[in-house]
Amino acid sequence: MTPQDAALLVIETKPAPAAPKALILEIATRHFFVETLETRNSDQLDFHDVAVCAMRAALEDAFEAGRIAGANATRRGTPHR
Repeated sequence: MTPQDAALLVIETKPAPAAPKALILEIATRHFFVETLETRNSDQLDFHDVAVCAMRAALEDAFEAGRIAGANATRRGTPHR
């Protein structure tokens, strides 16, 4: 494999920029039952009561997702951002 082929492989295996946002929304939806993370300029829609156990579970999911992404990046030889 030439250095140019290796560079193309790295570029092609990078996750799409939307992937982290989609994962964050998935975690928020699963743990906090929110439809969107966009500001809707309504206290009723933008502020939520959250149980500590739900917050802990969401943070653990996010931490695990980051750990896996970092391990995958290391395995592929791509720098972790």
